[in-house]
Amino acid sequence: MDAPDAVFFPDRRAPASHLLLEQLPSYQSLLYRRKSSSSGSARRRGSGRGRQPSINSGKWAEQKPVHGGEELKPVRELPKSMQEKRWEKQQRLQQGGTLTGWGLWRLNVHRSLKRLKEDGMDVLSSLQLWRAEIHLIEGMFGTGILSYFSFLRFLVLLNFIMFLLMFVFVMLPVIITSHSAHNVTYSSSNVSVCSEYLGSSRQGLVVFHEHITDLLSGTGFLEHTYLFYGYYKLEFIHSRFTYNLPLAYLLATVSYLLLSLVWIVKRSAAGFKRKLIQDEDRFQSFCNKVFAGWDFCITNENAARLKRSSLLYELKMDLEEERIKHKMANRTRGERCRIYALRAALNLFVMAVLVACFYCIYVATVFSQRKQAEDQKSNFLLELVVEYLPSIVITLANFITPLIFNLIIAFEDYSPAFEIRFTLMRCVFMRLASIGVMLFSLWDQITSCGSSGCPCGYNHKLYPCWETHVGQEMYKLVIFDFLIIAAVTIFVEFPRKIIVNNCDCGLAKWWGQQEFAIPQNVLEIVYGQTICWIGTFYCPLLPAINTVKYVLVFYLKKVSLVTNCRPSTRPFRASSSNFFFLVVLLIGLALASVPVIVSIAEIRSSRACGPFVSYSTSWKVVPRVISQLPIGLNSFLLALASEAFAVSFFVITCLGMFYVIALAGAHKRVIEQLRDQLAMVSLHIMIMMMMMMGGVLSDNFLVISVQQML
Repeated sequence: MDAPDAVFFPDRRAPASHLLLEQLPSYQSLLYRRKSSSSGSARRRGSGRGRQPSINSGKWAEQKPVHGGEELKPVRELPKSMQEKRWEKQQRLQQGGTLTGWGLWRLNVHRSLKRLKEDGMDVLSSLQLWRAEIHLIEGMFGTGILSYFSFLRFLVLLNFIMFLLMFVFVMLPVIITSHSAHNVTYSSSNVSVCSEYLGSSRQGLVVFHEHITDLLSGTGFLEHTYLFYGYYKLEFIHSRFTYNLPLAYLLATVSYLLLSLVWIVKRSAAGFKRKLIQDEDRFQSFCNKVFAGWDFCITNENAARLKRSSLLYELKMDLEEERIKHKMANRTRGERCRIYALRAALNLFVMAVLVACFYCIYVATVFSQRKQAEDQKSNFLLELVVEYLPSIVITLANFITPLIFNLIIAFEDYSPAFEIRFTLMRCVFMRLASIGVMLFSLWDQITSCGSSGCPCGYNHKLYPCWETHVGQEMYKLVIFDFLIIAAVTIFVEFPRKIIVNNCDCGLAKWWGQQEFAIPQNVLEIVYGQTICWIGTFYCPLLPAINTVKYVLVFYLKKVSLVTNCRPSTRPFRASSSNFFFLVVLLIGLALASVPVIVSIAEIRSSRACGPFVSYSTSWKVVPRVISQLPIGLNSFLLALASEAFAVSFFVITCLGMFYVIALAGAHKRVIEQLRDQLAMVSLHIMIMMMMMMGGVLSDNFLVISVQQML
C-alpha cells in the first residue's frame, strides 16, 4: 500500500468522510443531480418487477450485495482505478452466481426492500411542501436565501404537528362529547366567590366595529370558544374508559415542548459538525472559497453577479479578520486597557437601553390592563390602541434597538464576523426578553390583590380566568406581528422599489433597493414561534393560527424577494446559517419553557374556568393520577421522581459527557497527526519529483519546505 493511500484509505475499502467537501454548493448540486438520476432509474426498474431478478445481470455490480450481514458499496463509488473496479465487478458477479437457496432469497428480499425504499423516498420528495417554489428561489438567489425559506417550511411543519397534538388529545374529546351522549364530569370549585366567570361577551345591540375589535383582540364572541383555555372545563369523560382531560391537557403541553426540543437538536446536529470543521482551519476556508465556492444551482444572471460579489466580500472579510487578529496580537498594554474600558462603557450603555425598553414595556402593559379593566366605551381606534399598546411598544423597541446596536458595534473594534454575530445575539436577547417582561408585568397584575388580599390565590376580581387573559395577550401578539410583516412588505418595500426604479434623484440612488437581510427575517419568525410556544397552553388553537400565518408569510416574502429585494451584500453561508437559525430557535424554546413551567407549577389555577379548577396548580393532577395507580407502578414512578434517582442520573450524564469530550479530544489529535502525515507525504513527493528532474536540493530549501508544510 502506498503512503498516500495509507493516509486517506487505511482499509482500502471506503474513503474517509470529507464533511468539509460535503458542505460545498457544488457537492450539494452533484448530490441533487445524482438523486434525480437514481430516482429516474428506480422508476424504470419498477416497470419490470414482475420478472424474477437475474443475479448475473450487469446491474448486480451496481447494487449492494449482502455478505454475512454486511453491505458493500456500489462499484462506482469505490476509491479505485477503472481496472480495479472491473476486477471487483467480476468478483462480485462470480460470488453472486454461486448464491442458492437462503442466500438467493435474502438477496431478492434486500433488492425488493431497496426498491420499495427508493419509491417511498421518491413519493415523499414529490409531496414535499413548496418543493417547486424553493427550487426556484435556490436557482435565482442561491443556497443562502434558500436556507431561510427551508427554515420557514420547517416551522410550518412543526406548528402543524403541535396543532395535531392539541387537537387530538384536547379539542377532539370535547367536540365528540358535545355532539354525543357521554357521561361527563365537569371541573368545579368549592369556593363559590371564585367560581364566578361571566366573560366579556357583549350584550344587546352590537356595533360592527366591536366585532372587529373582538376578532383582533380575542374578546367577546371568541372568548368562550375552543380558541382559549377557559372553554375546556371538563374533567372526566366516561365511556368505555375514563378519559382524564386535565392530564391529557398537561401531557400534550409537555409533549409539544419535548417534540420541539428533539426535532431542533436533531436538525442542528449536522450543522454543528460542519461548523466545527469549517472553523477548524482558516487555510481550508480560503481554499474552499477560491476553488469550490461557486454555487452551481444559480441560473439567474443577477444572482450570479451577486454571488461573485459575495465571494469577493467573504475573501475581503477573511483577510480583514486576519489583519485584525494580527493587530490584536501586537497591541500594547495601554491599548488593550483603553479598548476594554471603551467596550465596558458601551456595554453599560447597551444595558441602559435594554432596561429603558423593558421599563417602557412594563408601563405600557400595566396601563393597558388598567384601561381594559375600567371597561369604558371610547373611540374604536383608541380601544384598539389600548388593546395593542404592549405589542406596539415591543415592536417599536425591536425596531429602534438594532439601529442603536449597529451604531455602537462600530466603536468596539471587533472582527467583522464577530460584529455580525454579537449584534444578532443582542437583537435576539432584546426580542425574546421583551416577551418575558410583558409576561412578568401580566403576572404581577394577576397575583397582586392590594390590601384586600387574595382569597382565590390570584386577583379574581380583575382576572376571573387569568389563563384565558394571558392567551388573549399571546393571540394579540401573533396577530399584530403578522400585521406588521404584511404592512412593511406592502407599504414600505413595494413603494421603495417603485421610487428607486422610477426616480433618478440622488436620494433615491443613495437609498437603493431593499436588501433581503436573512438574520433579521429569521429573528422575526423566531420571535413569532416563541410566542406560539408560550401561548399554546393558554390558547390551544394558536399553533393552527401560527401555521396559517407562516404560510402567508412564505408567499409574502417570496413575492417581495422576487419583485422588491436583492440579496444582502453581507453573505450568509447556508451551512452556518442553518446552524445559527436552529441555535436561535433553541434559545427561544428555552426562554418560552420558563414561563410555561412557572405557570403550571407555581401559579394558582383559575377556579372559574379551565380543566384544572379542582387543583391548586396544574401540576397537581400528576400526583393525584399517580396515587391512583397500582402499588408497584406507583412506587416505581415515585422512585423516578426522587432525589436519589436525580443525583444518580446527573452523575451518569456527567460521566457520559466527560467520555464524549475525551473521545472528541482523541479524534482531534488523530486528525492533527493525519494532517502532519499528509504534509510529510506531500513534501516527500515534492522532493522525489525534484530529484527525478535532476535538480539539486539545498539545505535551506529543505528547511523552508518543511516550515511551509508544517
